[in-house]
Amino acid sequence: MKCEEDIMGQPLFLHSVMQEKIWGGTRLKEEFGYEIPSDHVGEFWAISAHPHGVSKVANGPYEGMGLDQLYQEHRELFGNRKEPVFPLLTKILDANDWLSVQVHPDDTYAMEHEGELGKTECWYVIAADEGSEIIYGHNAKSKEELRQQIEDKDWDALLTKVPVKAGDFFYVPSGTMHAIGSGILILETQQSSDTTYRVYDFDRKDAQGNLRELHLEKSIDVLNIGEPANSHPDTVVIDDLRMTTLVASDFFTVYKWELTGKADFEKTADYSLLSVLAGEGKLTVDGKDYPIQKGSHFILPSDVESWTLEGQGLELIVSHP
Repeated sequence: MKCEEDIMGQPLFLHSVMQEKIWGGTRLKEEFGYEIPSDHVGEFWAISAHPHGVSKVANGPYEGMGLDQLYQEHRELFGNRKEPVFPLLTKILDANDWLSVQVHPDDTYAMEHEGELGKTECWYVIAADEGSEIIYGHNAKSKEELRQQIEDKDWDALLTKVPVKAGDFFYVPSGTMHAIGSGILILETQQSSDTTYRVYDFDRKDAQGNLRELHLEKSIDVLNIGEPANSHPDTVVIDDLRMTTLVASDFFTVYKWELTGKADFEKTADYSLLSVLAGEGKLTVDGKDYPIQKGSHFILPSDVESWTLEGQGLELIVSHP
């Protein structure tokens, strides 16, 4: 039987799932050194308890346990919060080609029609080829105009394109028309949901020669009218740490931490999800060192009260509910 000291206060590192997509590529291997199953990997579900791609704990007393099971059986590690399922999902997306033009429902609509959470998300652009664009919002002034332009396939008039570069951030609430363009690598923080309604898919065909399904009626139901409201990041610098709050919403708060040296942290959330996007260094918890590097993902559970990060050129995206 494990003694109490063995179980208390450890980060949870993870083994996670790759998802092949029609629009995926090989950049997850090239940028992060991940092993990928094919040349069409679109998504790495780095921190996930969603049934379509569950992460497993890679260290400590819970090694081998799925994050979904851990959340259900050891809620104390997550502050004994009341969310019935682990609420967040961290992904890295490799858009080798355009993703479909799509929209996600809110919690009420998704629970009624799909039996799961809605999907509000946000994107941190890790890398983007010259001239890369996303679709972020649309130009229709009413539901009637929206329906007419979708039925007319008047995509140039309807869709709002925005140029992007590395370091950009976009908040994408449920109901927002959106698509990630080709040549973009993104870290996405989202609600733990896999419900997507496709509005337009560039008339692409899958490996069997079939057009992918569209969801026009549900899309029109849930699409917002008006421009999407992006967040306004706020940065503070404390000694060796530059900390930017990228968004604080009803669903998640997301930060970017940039470290050139050493910083001590005290817990301010019930638990936190951390992804290392650049650099290498070490995480110290309760006197024990854990090496971290570009591509590391881990959770600091509720029993980690304080920790130290040390490294040069460390960049992390950090989130909590």
